[in-house]
Amino acid sequence: MKNRTSIMISIILAMLVASMDSTIMNTTMPIIAKELGRFDLYAWSFASYMIFCTVLSPVAGRISDLFGRKHVFASGIILFLIGSLLCGLAQGMIQLVIFRAIQGIGAGVMMPFPAIIAGDLFPIEKRGKIQAFFTAMWGLSAILAPMLGAFFVEYMTWRWIFFVNLPICVLSIVMLLPYKEVYAPKKASVDYLGAALFAIGVSLLLLVTVLESEQLLYGIAGIMILVIFYFYEKKQTSPIVPISMIHHKTIKWMNINGFVGCAALFGTSSYIPLFLQRMAHQSIFMSGVALLGMSLGWMVAAVPAGKWILKYGYRMLLIIGNALLVMSGIMLALLQEGNGFWYVFIAMVVQGIAFGLISTVSVIGAQQFVAPHEKGISTSFLMFSRNIGTAIGVTIMGAFLTKASIFMEGMHHLFVFGFVGSLLALLTAFFIHDKSQEETTSVQVV
Repeated sequence: MKNRTSIMISIILAMLVASMDSTIMNTTMPIIAKELGRFDLYAWSFASYMIFCTVLSPVAGRISDLFGRKHVFASGIILFLIGSLLCGLAQGMIQLVIFRAIQGIGAGVMMPFPAIIAGDLFPIEKRGKIQAFFTAMWGLSAILAPMLGAFFVEYMTWRWIFFVNLPICVLSIVMLLPYKEVYAPKKASVDYLGAALFAIGVSLLLLVTVLESEQLLYGIAGIMILVIFYFYEKKQTSPIVPISMIHHKTIKWMNINGFVGCAALFGTSSYIPLFLQRMAHQSIFMSGVALLGMSLGWMVAAVPAGKWILKYGYRMLLIIGNALLVMSGIMLALLQEGNGFWYVFIAMVVQGIAFGLISTVSVIGAQQFVAPHEKGISTSFLMFSRNIGTAIGVTIMGAFLTKASIFMEGMHHLFVFGFVGSLLALLTAFFIHDKSQEETTSVQVV
C-alpha cells in the first residue's frame, strides 16, 4: 500500500504521546498538587487516566471492526488533544482529574491501533519488526517522559507537560490523512448497552486497585455486572465482544496467558528503579536506564518473531517465551542487597526477551485466528487482558512492599510473587495449540 511511511509516522506519534502521558507526571505530580491543592486527589490524577485508557481499548477495537480504522483512530487522537489542552488549563485538582479522564479516553481509543493497522498493512513475517519498533517507542518514552517532565517544571511550567502534546497530535492527524482503508469494515449496529455494561464492570474492578477501603464491595459489583454482560452478549447479533472469540480455545488461552504473565512480572518495572535507588544507590537516570534492558530484550525477540511463527508455530514459541519469563522471575526472586546495576539490567533483558516473544506472537495469533471483521476486537481484547493483569499485579506487589517492616523484605516478597505467577503463566502456555500449518500460512497479506 502507498503512503505506509506517513501512516507509520502518524501511529508512532500517537503512541509516543499516549505512552509518555502515562508516566510523565510521575516526577511532576507533587509540584502540580502543591499548586492546585486537594492533595487527597493525588492518586486519582493517575487512576482516572489508567481506568478509562484500559476500559476503552477493546470497545474502540470493536467499533473499528464495524466502521473502519481511520476515523476511529483519528477520533482518539482528537480526544487526546482536547484532554491535553484542558489539563494544561486546569485551575484545580478536580478539573485535572476530569480532564485526565478525557485524555485517558483518547489514549484508550488510540492504543490498540498500532497493532491493528500493522496487522492490516503487513504480512506475518514483517509484523515482528513493526512490533519491535513500537516497543522501542514505549522504552524511549519510559526514559524521556520523567526527564521531560522535570525539565518543564524546572525551566518553564508544569502545564507544558500537556501542551507539548498539541503539536504532536496535530502532526499525527495530518500524517494520517493519506491513509486509505485496506480493511473493508463489516457494517453492523453498535451494541451500546453491551459497551456500557462492559465499561462499568471493568471500571469497578479497576477501582479495587486504587481505593483504600470497600474494595470487596466494588470488586463483587464489578464481577456481577460482567456476568450480566456475558449473558446479555450471548443474545446479541452484533456483540461488542463476540462470544465466539471468547470460546475460541487458542484465543482464550492466549488471553489467559497474557493476563497471568503480566500480573506476575510486567509490573516489576514499577519497582526496579526503586530498588536501584534505595539499595544500589543509583541515580534516577541510571535506574531508568536499567529498564532499557527490557526494551532491548523485547526488540531482540520481536524482530524475528514473525518469521519464527511460520517456521515453528505459535505454541512452541509461547512456551519458550514463558520459560524465559520464569528464568527472569528466578533472577529477581534471588535479588539481594549486594546486587547492582548490571545484575538487574541482565534480568530485565531476559524478561524483555520473554515478553517480546510472548507479546508479538500472541498479537499476531490474535489477528490470524479470527475473521477480518473481528481482528480489531481480538487484538484490543488481548491488550486489555494484559493491562488488567498488569494493574492487578502492580497493586498486589505494592501491598507486599508497603506491608513489609523492612524494605528489602517487601521487595523479596513481591518478586517471589512474580516468580510463582510466571510458573502459572508457563502452565497456561501448554494449553495453547496451533491451527494446521496450512491454515496459519495461507492467510492473504497486503
